[in-house]
Amino acid sequence: MWYRTIKRVIDIAGSLVLFVVFAPIALLCAIAIKLDTPGPALADTPERVGQGGKLFKLYKFRSMVINAHSKLRKDPELKKLYLQYKRNSYKLKEDPRVTRVGRFIRKHSIDEIPQLINVLRGDMALVGPRPYYPDELVEQQRKYPHTKELVGIVLSSKPGITGYWQVSGRSEVNFDKRIKMDADYVKKRSVVFDLLILLKSPWAMISGKGAV
Repeated sequence: MWYRTIKRVIDIAGSLVLFVVFAPIALLCAIAIKLDTPGPALADTPERVGQGGKLFKLYKFRSMVINAHSKLRKDPELKKLYLQYKRNSYKLKEDPRVTRVGRFIRKHSIDEIPQLINVLRGDMALVGPRPYYPDELVEQQRKYPHTKELVGIVLSSKPGITGYWQVSGRSEVNFDKRIKMDADYVKKRSVVFDLLILLKSPWAMISGKGAV
């Protein structure tokens, strides 16, 4: 109980501080997105799976063309790309939907700044497992049946902006390894562990290691 209370205090205080620190970058990012391609500054993405399996709207800066999520799944011309997307644990190294500005902000995790809103709303935490798409969890558990128990462990916790796998390899690991790392985090989570992950996160953002 004390861990959840302290974690929530850190989440709220940390988000408010980060809002102030990243405000100029967020403003420049929004302007760059609007100048680069038509469409809103924020991405219109489907809901993600949160704590206890509850769906929530995740806020991100738009790094792709409009309706990118729907196009990948419904456009016949992107069928091969969608199959590759699923084979690669819902990640693509070369994604034609990503815009010029999008490539930069994704590499350095700038697109994730609006998720501070999710933290303040209580949908997410600063540190936690990755927030997955519903269809991603279904497909990947079908591909890796042994991960079903691990998914249950992961969904007992709030998803985070950053987490154990993000600072340890990020997009370079497949779903089975990533979900195990997320489950390992949930099992041994502590204030100290969270702070260590937060300290490692700036370097992951700056270096862009493993990002796609």
